[in-house]
Parts: sequence; C-alpha cells; structure tokens
Amino acid sequence: MLGPLQELANSVDPSRVRVLTVPFANKRLQMVHGIRNTTTDIIVFADDDAIWPPTMLPYILACFEDQKVGGVGTSQRVQPVGNSMTVWEVLAAFRLSIRNIEISASTHIDGGVPCLSGRTAAYRTIILKDPEFIHGFTNDFWLGKYHLNSGDDKFLTRWMVGHGWNTYIQCCPEAELLSTMKPNWRFLLQVLRWTRNTWRSDLRSLFMERHVWSRHPYCTYTMIDKLFNPLTLLVGPCLVAYLCVKSTRPGGYHLPIWKILLSYAAWLTVTRTLKLVPHLWKRPQDIIHVPAFIAFGYYFAIMKIYALFTLHEVGWGTRAGIGNATEALAALDAQNARQAQDEKTGDARRYDPEAAQYAAPGSTRR
Repeated sequence: MLGPLQELANSVDPSRVRVLTVPFANKRLQMVHGIRNTTTDIIVFADDDAIWPPTMLPYILACFEDQKVGGVGTSQRVQPVGNSMTVWEVLAAFRLSIRNIEISASTHIDGGVPCLSGRTAAYRTIILKDPEFIHGFTNDFWLGKYHLNSGDDKFLTRWMVGHGWNTYIQCCPEAELLSTMKPNWRFLLQVLRWTRNTWRSDLRSLFMERHVWSRHPYCTYTMIDKLFNPLTLLVGPCLVAYLCVKSTRPGGYHLPIWKILLSYAAWLTVTRTLKLVPHLWKRPQDIIHVPAFIAFGYYFAIMKIYALFTLHEVGWGTRAGIGNATEALAALDAQNARQAQDEKTGDARRYDPEAAQYAAPGSTRR
C-alpha cells in the first residue's frame, strides 16, 4: 500500500504531504509515528473514511483560540456506502444523531464529553509529544495484562481531563463530518468493539482516575446512567410480561392484555421517536426504520451486558491483519533502533524530549 499512497501524495504536493509507515498494522503506533513527525502546533487525526466539509478545519482551529482547550471534536452524520442507506446504516445514523445531541449538551452544560471521537479530532501537539503520554498511549493495558489497540480516542479524552485541559465539541453544520459505516450485519461487530471500549474507559474514568467527578459532574451523570441503562431497559419487558400473565388470572390486573401491550408499544414509539427528530427532520423516509431501532435497543442492552463480561477481548473485530499490540510495539522499537543507527545525523523529525516540561493551565505534572 505504501507505493500507491506515495504516488498519490506526490501528485498532490510532495513538499507538504508525507506518507509514513510502521512495521505492524497497529493504529496507536501509527498515530505515535505521526505525532513524532509533526512540526505544527495542532495535530488532527482523521479516519480514512471521514469526509470533511470545506469549512471543517477553520472551525476546528477556532476553538484553540482558548488557550485552555487541548482537544476538539465535531458532530457527525452517516454517508451511505451505496446509492441508498441500508437498515444497518440507518441504525448507525440514528445513533449518531442521538450522540450529537448528548455531546453538544454535555459540552455546553459543564464542558465535558465522554469521548472525542477518533473519526476526526484535533489536539495541541505539545500535549501529545510528552514522552509520558506516548509511553502511556502505547502501553495501555486493561487489568494490567490485555494490551489495548482500539479505544485510542477514549484514552486521548481521558488524558485531556486528567491533565487539566479542556475539550470542546464543535457542533455545527460547518464542522459536521460524514463517515461511512458497515452497511451489513458487520455493523454489530463495530458496535460490540465500541461498547467494550466504552465500558473500559468509563469504569476507569469513574472509579480509577476519578477526575471527571469534580471537573464534569453532568458528564459523570451521563456515564453512570449508561452503566445501569441495560438493566433498566430490560426491566420494562419483564414488567409487561408479568402484568400480561397477571391479567389472565381471576382477580388479577385490571387491564386486558391487548391494552397493556398497546400502551407499552405506544410509549416506546413516542419516546424513541422523539430522540430521532433531528435526523427525521432531514430524512423523514427513515421513519419506517423506527421499529427496527426500538428492537435494536433491546439487542444492544443484551450486547452491553455481554460486552461487560468479555472486556478481555481486545481484538479489532472488523479489520483483518491487525496483529497483537505487544508484538507490534516490539517491532516498532526494533525499527526505531535501526533508524537511530542509520540516521544519526539525518533530518528525521523526532518528538521534543522537553515537551514533558509543559503542563496544562492550572495543572502540574504527575
């Protein structure tokens, strides 16, 4: 892949576009390699399927006029892979629409956000060039033994919170990116990976690092709510089933079964559809998928419980060729050692070893 990408870079502007590579397919190592070769004050990470509007970069950079802001994210929408959206893409679009509301609300209420999505996010380079950050980012273990590769955006967000930097979500049409999702059942594998990452990160934020409690109380509330959400969601059908059984017995519940089921269905439809109004305003034809979204909600609740008990599974799930993170790190260390010998007097741009002297406003290095 390096050859075709280099040709593409040369056709655009060889003096400004560089293609870098690492010996293993590992996202975090690729990001660190890019960080070490960055010379600008702001670094932007973007997925290869993220489509920016022309106004995206200026609107992101504007947030850094506040010197306390260390990371910036954006709102998102789904770009269909084909000519029209599949039901899986519509489900993803519904989820993103709700997420846009949640992150916009938390940003403006207390400045917190559970995650600056890795699809596109910008950071002050000096923060990421801190050797302490680079070591922690590439040696991130769950329970001390499961080396993590995915969940990079969660780590970055927690690092901002834990080191005194503010984050901001630029939620406006001028900074709204388009992103493709899996148009088939493999979307469920994506959701499973994201869910595991959310469990790991939220448990760390709430009970291990605990900075979020004092800095972002509303964001803390939303995290706690999501911890219990699977159980509370599944309680509903259980209570409905109980009432249905009770109504069939003499002297049981005062409503017949059909009224119980109809009222529950009406309640679900109204409350779930209200959340989707921003999306349905733009794409009213997707209203036919609301029943699928309601059913997916119950599936997702069960998936979240399953994910909680399988947090030791750290594989990517939807990408072939993603190797073991520990082996990837060892391979990169070997490559860096060879480069250090071959380029002692070269002009390879390294990260600033004194970056660790810098700290966020109002904070001290740990």
